Amino acid sequence: MRDPYEVLGVSKTASEAEIKKAFRSLAKKHHPDTKGGDAAAQKRFQEISAAYDIVGDKEKRTRFDQGEIDANGNPRGFDPGHGFQSGGDARDFRFAWRNGEAGEAGIRPEDIFSEIFGGGGGGGRRRRRQARKGEDISIAVTVGFEEAARGGTRRVMLPDGREVDVRIPLGVRDGQQIRLKGQGSPGSENGPPGDVLLTISVAPHPWLTRDGNNLRMDLPVTLGEAVLGGKVTAPTLTGPVTLTVPANSNSGTSLRLKGKGIPAHGGQVAGDLYLRLIVTLPDQPDTALKKFAAEWHPDYDPRARLG
Repeated sequence: MRDPYEVLGVSKTASEAEIKKAFRSLAKKHHPDTKGGDAAAQKRFQEISAAYDIVGDKEKRTRFDQGEIDANGNPRGFDPGHGFQSGGDARDFRFAWRNGEAGEAGIRPEDIFSEIFGGGGGGGRRRRRQARKGEDISIAVTVGFEEAARGGTRRVMLPDGREVDVRIPLGVRDGQQIRLKGQGSPGSENGPPGDVLLTISVAPHPWLTRDGNNLRMDLPVTLGEAVLGGKVTAPTLTGPVTLTVPANSNSGTSLRLKGKGIPAHGGQVAGDLYLRLIVTLPDQPDTALKKFAAEWHPDYDPRARLG
């Protein structure tokens, strides 16, 4: 993957707020839902999400800046297609040794055996080795907001180069772990393999936020819609819906769409979608609106509650 800073269009000295702002802007621009399911937009959105997974996480960003991991989040020196390379970490070596490549790195298997058995030419008394379970492997995976809400399947590459299809549970939360039993490092002396622990990071959505199983968003409305009321369209996880804005609605008025939050799962009922109305003026000056405001003399004080 390209340099994550380059993908997000920010400098390496950018603040966390600047990085998050850049991600939100790009995610909104390239979100597949706004592009009619375009494959190129989907690919671009995934690239943006992967870049944010690196520099949007304080620990990963530090490790990337220090050269410990690459743009894909893998340790520097690790090549899933070629096993161990000099400069890799201990886990890289374990995979290389099993593939018979450790000798190329200057580490001889016989030296390892000598340490284990306390050998000196093999004459010492060897201890019987017990079966041991392989080590667990921890991997961080970033999924899109809607993918987390509705569930799906994601192909994940493991550190040894294998690719596995992982089921993303419906309603998965940020920070939740998924265990893949038996997909970790091989055991020793016929011991069982370890597991893979996937830690899920959920990318922010351009306009939706999650509150338990409920979803919240700000819905812009015109001055006329707020004063007179009327029908407006709002986006949801299952597609746009039409709702009625009551007449004389102020900014901050909250409307609820029942069952339009996180879908029902695991014995939990579906959440709701809460829409906070925001009265929004046009970006460009409106002559008629300006004339109306100049001639209008309201008989109320909007700041009366402030004391």
